[in-house]
This record gives sequence, structure tokens and C-alpha cells, in this order.
Amino acid sequence: MEDIVIRNLCKSFAGKPVLRDFSAVLPVGQVTGLMAPSGAGKTTLLRILMGLERPDGGTIDGLAGLRLSAVFQEDRLCDNLDPSANIRLINPTLGRRETEDALAAVGLAGCLRQPARELSGGMRRRVAILRALLAEYDLLFLDEPFKGLDRETKETVMADTRWRCAGRTVLLVTHDVAELDAMGAVVRLDLST
Repeated sequence: MEDIVIRNLCKSFAGKPVLRDFSAVLPVGQVTGLMAPSGAGKTTLLRILMGLERPDGGTIDGLAGLRLSAVFQEDRLCDNLDPSANIRLINPTLGRRETEDALAAVGLAGCLRQPARELSGGMRRRVAILRALLAEYDLLFLDEPFKGLDRETKETVMADTRWRCAGRTVLLVTHDVAELDAMGAVVRLDLST
């Protein structure tokens, strides 16, 4: 795997520029943090990198053939499935014990058999994070992954996330510098400049 190189990326919606000549390098095996005010194009950049949106101009090198995983701003769980089944839906090679151990590590041992629709917002968020972390991936996108978690839970989940993605290539979008610090972000990009 090589560094992901973004050159002069541009994107507009209805004639309004969202990304203007954005260039950056996402170093392989590192956490890169991306910060900017709301509406500055952070999620648009992620959608382009994931292939969900096409740029108007610019190039991206280093993505070909990579397996991608993501925590979106929305949890996007299957409401009728329990947490373990939601995770194994993305990675069916995981055993039940491995999945349940991961859920216990983020404080979800007590809800293993509950359908996702019965979980609180913070519980759903933790399942969504684990689903992305336990997928087989080369590049992980985290779009404001820790929003909605109380301080203590957030600290636990950030520590678990950092441990699980150590040595992996990660792009973390956040409004919180403390999250970048907790995740060990080596490179910090700012879309607002």
C-alpha cells in the first residue's frame, strides 16, 4: 500500500464550490485528522474518496484496489439485527466470541441479544464504530465517529478505536482537537484554509 495523494480536488453543488483545489497526502499506516467548520466540505471529501461522489476536477492516487471501511455520521444499522449480527454482516468471517469480546470492550456486554432498534443512541454509535473497525479494510474513514457519546464512554471507545486501528491508514473527521490527540493523528488537515 502507498500513500494516498490528493491533488487539486474540486467539487461544486448547484454552482456553489464546496472543495477548491484541495491537495493533501494521507500517509500509509497513520491517522490523518481533518478539521473544518460545518459546511466546509469534509463529508463531501470523504464521499469522493469512498467513490460515492465524483469530483469536478483533480486527481486521487493510491486508492485503486483498497478495501474501505467507514463510520458515517449516521449509524446505518440494521434495526432488526442484534449488535453481533450487525457487525458480522460486514465481516462474516468473525466468530461470535470475537465479536462479543469487542462489544464487551466498549461496554456493550449487556445488550448482545437486543435488536439495534432497542439500543440507545450511544449504544448504536458504538456498534457502528465496531462494525467499521472489525471489517477487513486497508483505509478507514471516521466521520465524526464519537459524537453523541458521554465523556467516559467516549474515552473508552477512543482508546479501543486507537488500539484496533494501530498501524492502519485512517482519515478522522472531527471538530474536536482532543479527539485528534487521543487518536494519535500525525497529520492534521484543515479544509477551512
